[in-house]
Amino acid sequence: MKIVVLKENDESRVALVPDSIKKLLQLEGVEVAVETNLTTMISDQAYQTSGVRVVDSRDTLLATGDVFLWVNAPSLKDVSKMKKGSISISFLDPYNQTEVVRGFMKQGVNAISMEMVPRTTLAQKMDAISSQASLAGYVAVILGAQRLDRIFPMMMTPAGTIPPAKVFVIGAGVAGLQAIATAKRLGAKVEAFDTRPVVEEQVTSLGAKFVKVDLGETGQNKDGYANALTDEQLKIQQQAMAKSCANADLVVTTAKLFASKAPVIVTKEILKQMRNGSVIIDLAAGSGGNVEGAVVDEIVTIEGVDVIGIDNLPGQVAFDASTMYANNLINLFMHFYNKETHTLALDQSDEIMNGCLVVKDGYVVNERLKAIYGGK
Repeated sequence: MKIVVLKENDESRVALVPDSIKKLLQLEGVEVAVETNLTTMISDQAYQTSGVRVVDSRDTLLATGDVFLWVNAPSLKDVSKMKKGSISISFLDPYNQTEVVRGFMKQGVNAISMEMVPRTTLAQKMDAISSQASLAGYVAVILGAQRLDRIFPMMMTPAGTIPPAKVFVIGAGVAGLQAIATAKRLGAKVEAFDTRPVVEEQVTSLGAKFVKVDLGETGQNKDGYANALTDEQLKIQQQAMAKSCANADLVVTTAKLFASKAPVIVTKEILKQMRNGSVIIDLAAGSGGNVEGAVVDEIVTIEGVDVIGIDNLPGQVAFDASTMYANNLINLFMHFYNKETHTLALDQSDEIMNGCLVVKDGYVVNERLKAIYGGK
């Protein structure tokens, strides 16, 4: 079996790093090939030293690969050159990348979506959403600290005492918890809010204050994500958020909903109440934004507040993000690799595979997606 990794457009991360490749090459029947100049942070020689073939011809790799590992979904052009029966594994965004999914169907390429790996104990090591979200939470606070016009820790000097910066984190999932932990390590005073009361203990264990808002019944779905709020609940949340946002120097919003537009939590009316020079990092900018007026991959100033909408925050720390993502991919690969047939078992009786397998043998087989694409 030949595993192939190719260069991607507008992406600083890479699907495999040399240390992770060594684990794959210990499997009988597996070889790994990468495209020349795969990434600027790792040399071709480093890949070759780890036992990988470095190949100039992209078309040759597309035509001969059995399993393709990507960070993001491949282009339609690349899909059209992949051989029938091969397997593509990536962040696929199947609810929006409909042309690519249909391209897989037409080409007879099987496709696995890393976003759809179930959030179960067994699948934790494969959970790329969580590994990348953790880094996004860290980077969000670092970017905020760089942009902010004040320091994070309290500082006592002969010229006077500087109070700690105030950070407000909206959403206490993986990204939010890492943002809380990072802000606390930098010395800030931190508050956090989440629609799920169950996370209060996690927030307080990190030294932050949990902001309680009575939204009625909210809860979370089977994958551990917060349920979407009703319009009435959103209004109550916005009213409660206004005070915490007005008191904050840095706000980090993390409310993403898979397959849906992100909810607007911070309105322009809330922005008007914030101090000029304060900063918001909107982790949901790529899916519509939690902040009214946020622009994806841009920094805009709204009502005197700098709103940062960089979509690919893990890409800001590409080496560690690549290492974590590569480990996620390898854990998934090794879980399903059949040592006798030297193939990847696309066995839908397995809960993990049933959750993340999108296209198989020309059909969309994922129950959640059949309403969009039809099914077998």
